[in-house]
Amino acid sequence: MAECETGGLSGVYRERASRLRGAVLWTTAARPAGGAVLPDGCTDLIWGGGRLLVSGPDTGPHLAEGTPGTRFTGLRFAPGQGPAVFGVPAGELRDRRVPLEDLWPAGRVRELTGRLAADGAPGRLLEEAAVARIREAAGHLPPGRAGRSARSAAITRALAQGRSVTEVADGVQLGVRQLHRHCLDAFGYGPKTLARVLRLVRALDLARAGVPYVQVADRAGYADQAHLAREVRSLAGVPLGALLGPG
Repeated sequence: MAECETGGLSGVYRERASRLRGAVLWTTAARPAGGAVLPDGCTDLIWGGGRLLVSGPDTGPHLAEGTPGTRFTGLRFAPGQGPAVFGVPAGELRDRRVPLEDLWPAGRVRELTGRLAADGAPGRLLEEAAVARIREAAGHLPPGRAGRSARSAAITRALAQGRSVTEVADGVQLGVRQLHRHCLDAFGYGPKTLARVLRLVRALDLARAGVPYVQVADRAGYADQAHLAREVRSLAGVPLGALLGPG
């Protein structure tokens, strides 16, 4: 989940690596002026305002909501990791925010909600719940599907490196159509869109580190700076400078 500081009062956003490999634990507060969450190829399990919410993979900016000052804690899963936690293909959650009770058994959600409301360390409980779900999912995988998470990770790495769809398909021993179906289930969108999102994440990381835009374009894999500008506006809705804020 990439925070877009597009004006207004900004809340303090913090994140750290989760004990769940590949995931990130984050905290923030709702802001009076709101803010936009940008596409990052990930799904999140979020606790705040007394409820549990699932954030699906986005294809464009999503306006964050919540009563100003409300604290939120979220567990952001690595691309392809969410389906094992939520029990549905990522494509069913694309561009959506869904109550967890729509995906998990009601009793399980009530129990977790009660523990979160009474506990001062919600991040730890979110991690425990996610780890338990992943272990359960792994125990119920049919033959031949146990390697899906490793394949998803390989696809993510290859696309982030700028490999073509054909090269990626060959590398994970899938046909192009099979790769597309796998990506819809695992990531919420096809490989070309996933590649664009991962490239955006890379570009924002570089720009926020102070790398000049022309070098950002080259190092993130854009044809030129104009291509970078078009893609940022297409996926984020605003120019790159607006995402970085005053400098």
